[in-house]
Amino acid sequence: MTSIPVLQFDQIVRSVEPPSESWHRIARAHLDTLTKPLGSLGRLEDIAAQIVAIRREDHANAMKKAVYVFAADHGVTEEGVSAYPRAVTHQMVLNFLAQGAAINVLARLHGVELSVVDVGVDADLADVPALIHRKVAKGTRNMLSEPAMTTEEVEQAIAVGIDLAATAVASGKAMIAIGEMGIGNTTCASAITCVITGASATVATGHGTGITPDAFAHKVEIVRAIVERHFAKVAHPLPLEVLRCIGGLEIAAMTGMILAAARHKLVIVIDGFISTAAAALAIAIAPNVHGYLIAGHQSEEPGHKLLLEHLDLIPVLSLNMRLGEGSGAVLAMPILESAMALYTEMATFASAGVSGASQ
Repeated sequence: MTSIPVLQFDQIVRSVEPPSESWHRIARAHLDTLTKPLGSLGRLEDIAAQIVAIRREDHANAMKKAVYVFAADHGVTEEGVSAYPRAVTHQMVLNFLAQGAAINVLARLHGVELSVVDVGVDADLADVPALIHRKVAKGTRNMLSEPAMTTEEVEQAIAVGIDLAATAVASGKAMIAIGEMGIGNTTCASAITCVITGASATVATGHGTGITPDAFAHKVEIVRAIVERHFAKVAHPLPLEVLRCIGGLEIAAMTGMILAAARHKLVIVIDGFISTAAAALAIAIAPNVHGYLIAGHQSEEPGHKLLLEHLDLIPVLSLNMRLGEGSGAVLAMPILESAMALYTEMATFASAGVSGASQ
């Protein structure tokens, strides 16, 4: 496994341009000519204008879509922060490949190409077909007692995401969803949320996969202790240092993919809590990433709402989900496509011979 050279990473970060303001104005002007009252399509108009600004074209052809599910394990599961054993990460990867998970159903239904990436599963999956093999390590270390990763591991995991974004572009993808699988990763996301937003562990921590009240209280204390251990004396830690100390291999890979996908001007649909934590780190590294992100949904995790508000992202859906896997992001994709179909296929007042508003 190779790391991304520092100079190449810096070049990627510097080359992320914001979506086109001129194309955004063109889109807004076109939306106002369509046969409807001004602004009557609500957020669909905002979404269409954002996608036109990202793609820098009046989009007429269907967008090829993909979802990437990054899988990795976490050493912090040793602290009893999850209702499920660590082995479930491995088992769910096999379930994805057997087409048995929720994301499989949704990806098939909505014509989204699914890729499952082993970036850090604590199991030998080398002989498993159809899996994208990019393992950096067999999980992270226990972040309660030491940094989760080495600098080299962070760089290698980021490189995985950057490489797969380039692959997505090469295969003609225009819209990607970012998902994950990793028992224990809501603990990482909660700690990251505390550091990024300044929220307390009590506010930023949720029940994850569904733990008991006693286990939840224990998880809150673990998150508090993790943040205290690594960042008590650091007011504004660098995002890569946050990843190294309290992140996960899949979170680092998602961060890399988001950075590179923004550089390539893809529409990036983020999923739930973990995906949004990666997005927050990507924005901290390269602020221009923000304009390429669409929040697929708002999950039940309280920290997810905090992150969305901190990043000023309005979720497309709110369905009380807390599954992960990219499921909420893929569910949102038909709405994004609907926004673009309305933009490109509706008649204008002029073409339809319909009178516009008198004032």
